Amino acid sequence: MPEKIVYTASATSTGDGRNGHVRSSDGHIDTEVRTPAEMGGEGGATNPEQLFAAGYAACFHSALKASSKQHGVDIVDSAVTAEVGIGPKEGGGFELAVTLNVELGGGVSQEEAQRAVEAAHQVCPYSNATRGNIEVTLTVDIA
Repeated sequence: MPEKIVYTASATSTGDGRNGHVRSSDGHIDTEVRTPAEMGGEGGATNPEQLFAAGYAACFHSALKASSKQHGVDIVDSAVTAEVGIGPKEGGGFELAVTLNVELGGGVSQEEAQRAVEAAHQVCPYSNATRGNIEVTLTVDIA
């Protein structure tokens, strides 16, 4: 638990879970959710895995920007794509796996880029929440 909570996000799911509606308390998220066709659903709307991927990508990108400055790595152009996979878990249920694809503009070496990405992985709240719980793979591509 953090020493002090500085912000709390709140969202409510209604309907039938994966086939329902989600809305954040401030209304910025207000959308239908559907089970993906690949999982036997009708698709046609966002789903929890896409929402998790969007949050993780944005959070990790922010951590990358902050940690790269702290470690003297000058990142100019960058993007983070989070791929969140879901599949059956041995023994029942489902589990997630994440791949974070980090793209960096030129001017940074592969070693510097890897150092910045690893540092971001240590401070990103999503990385800290998933560490030891789900597999997270980091890839780095320099343009």
